[in-house]
Amino acid sequence: MAAIASMNVAPVRAFNGLKGEQSAKAAFKVTNGFKTSAMMVWTPVDNKFFETMSYLPPLTNEEISRQVTYITSNGWTPCLEFSESDMAYTINHGPDGIVSSASCGYYSNRYWTMWKLPMFGCTDSSQVLAEVAKCSMAFPNAYVRIAGFDNVKQVQCASFLVYRPIGGAAKAVNARSV
Repeated sequence: MAAIASMNVAPVRAFNGLKGEQSAKAAFKVTNGFKTSAMMVWTPVDNKFFETMSYLPPLTNEEISRQVTYITSNGWTPCLEFSESDMAYTINHGPDGIVSSASCGYYSNRYWTMWKLPMFGCTDSSQVLAEVAKCSMAFPNAYVRIAGFDNVKQVQCASFLVYRPIGGAAKAVNARSV
């Protein structure tokens, strides 16, 4: 106790607000940079998406190339997968009433058909883009995605949609929200 009393400790003072050019009113303003009236609500009807980046506008070839470079720079193996619209996501399971949720141990349609073999040793994103073009030409009514697999952990570490069939289940970018 005596050791604590002998220490030089600054006295506790009440907070008097921010000093400088900011006013006290501005100091207590909380904002995320937008007005709430500018926020939109996601439309769940006929608005199917896959993985995180499918919620963005379609990626350009340059943006896809940068994502593939990220995959290969992490030592992951790029792989293309494709699926027709009716098998890309689960609408219902008919009279069986099977729940399609990852939490229930049954998750339908998470495995799509693989386009050729995984691109082992690939470090050139243009090779992956060429295969995306071939796959989408061979299966114009299918969704195509790129996945990145870690050969050490034996897991998929990245996956994103790179091709959507014309007239696919997704709404136009400007019609996704209300």
